[in-house]
Amino acid sequence: MNQTKKIAVIGAGLGGAAAGRLLQNAGFDVDVYEQSPEFSRIGAGIHVGPNIVKIFREMGLEQQLENLGCDPDAWISRDGSSGEVIAQASVRGYGATYITVHRGDMHALQVSSLDPAKLHYGKRLQSAVQHENHVALTFTDGTVTTADIVIGADGINSKIRELLLGEEAPLYSGWVGHRALIKGEKLKKLQAEYDLDDCVKWWHKDRHMMAYYTTKERDEYYYVTGVPHPPLDTQGRSFLESSHEAMFEAFEGFHPCIQAMIEASEDITIWPLNNRNPLPIWSEGRFVLLGDACHPMKPHMAQGAGMAIEDAAMLTRCLLQTGLENYETAFKLYELNRKERATKVQVVSNANTFLKQPEDPSWVYAYDVLTAPIEQLKGEMA
Repeated sequence: MNQTKKIAVIGAGLGGAAAGRLLQNAGFDVDVYEQSPEFSRIGAGIHVGPNIVKIFREMGLEQQLENLGCDPDAWISRDGSSGEVIAQASVRGYGATYITVHRGDMHALQVSSLDPAKLHYGKRLQSAVQHENHVALTFTDGTVTTADIVIGADGINSKIRELLLGEEAPLYSGWVGHRALIKGEKLKKLQAEYDLDDCVKWWHKDRHMMAYYTTKERDEYYYVTGVPHPPLDTQGRSFLESSHEAMFEAFEGFHPCIQAMIEASEDITIWPLNNRNPLPIWSEGRFVLLGDACHPMKPHMAQGAGMAIEDAAMLTRCLLQTGLENYETAFKLYELNRKERATKVQVVSNANTFLKQPEDPSWVYAYDVLTAPIEQLKGEMA
């Protein structure tokens, strides 16, 4: 492998950090650029299915992740009013643990695994210009550098996506998500009153609430909702503050456990759920996209970040197969081997149908991006 060739990853979120770690482990020279001035423990809960934990195993981070989170036996779906179990799917037996964890703790684990000399904060991308033999990158702080290829892991508002396809605002889905944590004495009181499920989705005809533990000790409980809502004016922010009153109104008539969870909530935030139509291309020249930059989705299936991490693993495999000098072939292989699965997950997640009825989730959880055969381009040897 030619170690003089360089890869730039734009964005150090969950997908970008995974790409950085996997590519660095594979021997590539990789720099990761993050626009935030420093790491912060943002967000709240996240599901890490067995299909993703297998990739953490490849990154050498599986045990550390397991030590951070809760390992539920099943995903339980309940009727939001009666509490009746309407579907239940075991998350065991897929070759790795199913983990629910605080997103910030998982992200911190990923970021800490990167070469610190190759992780750069405060780097908001201003321009990226393709030349015959390299890409010239300019950041808003005046930094200028070059790379052989650029991976756009910079989210739904991706600058790299904009360079490929032009400026276009994300589409508002018509839904919002409320997020809140429950911990301390309020959680202890809630646990004493109700037998809280490790991982449960409460369903109603047009809204839902997903709730689960985010620590191994089960001392932090988190919920996220999906609720129809008129467009929000966030004034450029990702979220706004919400209130207990607004939550009680949104979930009027729901099960007493839901009411008690709302009452016990700490700071409640409300997030508009944005989307994009499927993109016609995932790469062009020396640019390639992954994660929310090319297939953002509603979080209703708990696989959005997982698809970004799967993308990172497949892109690494394809670059290893072709070599960095044949990056265009690698990008085509990557899209060929990722688009169908990522699009299917995007469609099902946006439709909010996953595990609303009894079904076999093995198509999601049993998949192993690290061992799946790489489908070859037409005219190339298998």
